[in-house]
Amino acid sequence: MSVSFLVLLLGLLFHNGKAKVESQGCHSPDVERTAEEVLQQINQDRTDGYILTLNRLYDLSSTSNQVRSGSVYNLTIDVLETKCHSISKKPWKQCEVRGLGDIPVYGECQASVQVDAQVKLESYSCALREVAATAIVHVCPDCPTADNLNEPVIKETAKLALQKFNKESHLANYFALGNITKASSQWVVGPSYFVEFTVLETECSKETDFSELTHCQPMNCQFAHRGFCTGSHMTHEEAFKNMNPAATVEEQAQQLVAKAVSGHPEQHDHNHTHLHHHEHVHSVTQGSDVTVSNPKGLLGRIVFEPATPRSAPTASSCPSARRHNLGLRSPLL
Repeated sequence: MSVSFLVLLLGLLFHNGKAKVESQGCHSPDVERTAEEVLQQINQDRTDGYILTLNRLYDLSSTSNQVRSGSVYNLTIDVLETKCHSISKKPWKQCEVRGLGDIPVYGECQASVQVDAQVKLESYSCALREVAATAIVHVCPDCPTADNLNEPVIKETAKLALQKFNKESHLANYFALGNITKASSQWVVGPSYFVEFTVLETECSKETDFSELTHCQPMNCQFAHRGFCTGSHMTHEEAFKNMNPAATVEEQAQQLVAKAVSGHPEQHDHNHTHLHHHEHVHSVTQGSDVTVSNPKGLLGRIVFEPATPRSAPTASSCPSARRHNLGLRSPLL
C-alpha cells in the first residue's frame, strides 16, 4: 500500500480527534479498493462453497484501536455468488457471476478490518440466500429452478457424472464424491437435471474392481487432489423412476454430460482429463450426507438464511452503486 493511500485512509478515519468517515464515504475509490481487498481475503479464508463477488459497499464505520496502531473499519458489503468454487482459489474478479439460469445467490458480509500499513481482515460473517424463484420466473420463465440436494434423482445424476469422469479421465486413482453443492432442473424434451459437486482423490487405483469402489477411502495425504465438477442428465421421467440402479451407468451413459474443473489456482474452463502436478490441497475430508453447508473459515463463517430488514446506512454517501442486478425487475437488497 502506498504512503499516500495510507494517509488518505487514516484521514477518512479521524476528524477532530474522533473516529469518523468523511462525506465521500462509500463512493471513495480508495475505500472501495479497501472493500475489494477485504472480499479477496474473505474468499481466501474460506474452505468450502463458492467465491463471492462484490456487488456494492453498503455501509462503513470506523473506530480507533487503543491496543495497536492504526484503525478498524467495519464494512457491510453486498455480495453475489460466482460460478467459481472456493477450492479454485481464483481471484473473485476473474469469476463469472451466476446468472438467472444458474441458481443465483446473494447476501451481505459484515467485516472488521485492521488498517495500518496494510489492510488486514480480522473477522467476518456473511449471510446468503438464493434469489427467489418467483423473482426469476417473472423475467426468465424457462430458466432452471433449484432442487433439493437430497432428492434421489439429484444424487443419481451426481453419481452418473462422477462415473463418467472416472471412466474418461487419465488419472491414476479413482475419485469419490465429496459434496453436492448445487442442483437444479428444467424441462426440455423431458426432465433435465443439473448438479455441481466436489470430488476427492481416493487410495484406489483405476484398476480397482467396480464392486470394491464403495470401500475406497479418501487419500489422507497433503498432496491429495480435489476437484469441482458439473454434470447434467436428461431423461423421460417415468423411464428414470423405473430404471434399474445397477444398470444406470450402462443405459444412461450416452445421455450424461460431465465436466470437471480441477482444484488449483490456474483453473481452466474446459473439460479436464488430467490434473497438473501443482494441484495440491492441504486437507481432505470425507463428504457426509448432502446438506446445504455453512462453511466456516479461520476468521469467520458463511450461513444461509432468509433476508431480513436492515437499517439505513449510517455513513454519508452510502451505499455505493450496484455493479450487478441480474436483470431482475426489483433490486436484490
